[in-house]
Amino acid sequence: MRVPLISAVLLPLCLAALPGAAQTCKPAIADSDLVAPGKLQMSINPTLPPQQFVDEKGELQGLNVELMREIAKKLCIPLELIRMDFPPMIPAMQSGRFDGVNTGMFWTEERSKIAYTVPYAQQTIALTVTANSPLKLTDAASLAGRKAGVEVNSYQERWLRGVDKEQVAKGAKPIEILTFKTATEVLAALRAGQVETAILIDVTAVEIKRRGLIEITATGLGSAPTTQMYRNKNVAEKVAAALTELKKDGYYDKLFDKYGLTKLPVETFVIRGPGPT
Repeated sequence: MRVPLISAVLLPLCLAALPGAAQTCKPAIADSDLVAPGKLQMSINPTLPPQQFVDEKGELQGLNVELMREIAKKLCIPLELIRMDFPPMIPAMQSGRFDGVNTGMFWTEERSKIAYTVPYAQQTIALTVTANSPLKLTDAASLAGRKAGVEVNSYQERWLRGVDKEQVAKGAKPIEILTFKTATEVLAALRAGQVETAILIDVTAVEIKRRGLIEITATGLGSAPTTQMYRNKNVAEKVAAALTELKKDGYYDKLFDKYGLTKLPVETFVIRGPGPT
């Protein structure tokens, strides 16, 4: 089945992870630790297949969707996934609109200081061009002087600007960087000729290449863990414990094998970083 890419919208979608769970087991998270008593609310931007996307029926699919549902089952609490674009997610979480961010974001030290981060996967960046492009970008240095599209406020943008700064210091031409709200818009700009290359998460690039829309010219760049993010430490600790259980019972490995994502090489999941100070 071909899954269309569509832009995320600011529209909440309640997905009860386990109907009646509160009636058959005791929730592992206290109401006082949640934004809304009795349910775990997580933001997600469904524009990054196969991590998260919307299928032809308008339903959320992908590794992060399935993983979060299974975590909610372990915690015996209903789950609500709130669809929205990535840029406002962290400020919205900090202001108390929801409990956490579930969108496969890259872990950084800065992010680990503004919320409680729980890394759960490993990820890299890919350089892509249109399927019929003669352009061959074999490494980060080959981006010099090129027009590149990237998702705004993302790890990919930070990495790209770091590459640009480093290369310019060596005498290379600057990269012309254009930012967009979603990966969908980055791809649209690439196909429209607004940019020469789209800077994407590797697994998303592989999925879009499979559909025949792009070519990957370089991958494995900027490797870093991907993380979930939480405003409350107790919630983050409970989620980390649930992930550890899912690793032990084999669910974690089977899910990652299903979607072809790279597993975090640990047996125990924990909060990484100091959290808010």
